[in-house]
Amino acid sequence: MAKRAATALASKPARPASARGPFSTEDGDASAPLALDRVIHERVRLAIVSTLAVHAILTFIELKSLLDTTDGNLSVHARKLEEAGYIACKKGYEGRVPRTEYRITATGRRALERYLSHMEALIRRVSG
Repeated sequence: MAKRAATALASKPARPASARGPFSTEDGDASAPLALDRVIHERVRLAIVSTLAVHAILTFIELKSLLDTTDGNLSVHARKLEEAGYIACKKGYEGRVPRTEYRITATGRRALERYLSHMEALIRRVSG
């Protein structure tokens, strides 16, 4: 059952949230779970978006410290989220020291809310 559910999660692209219920898929099968947002579903990216949902703006150094990750790992995942439009990055200088700030976008906040709703629905379904 878990293997079939995992296959269903990864096999079909998601439609806009307005066009589906909590368990519908691309083909309208309400008994199968819909595809997770693969951009947010990755652990570090979920942590980045969740942290930025709580803090209005965080610097690269603050985010790195809060998530206890490496420079390279944070850079790669932040770039992926930025490409998806989920976070915004502002680069500048504080004196001669480079400063990178991140914030969640409205698109990112909606994506996180959809993701959390989806996970809550899956938990309710599994819990019976």
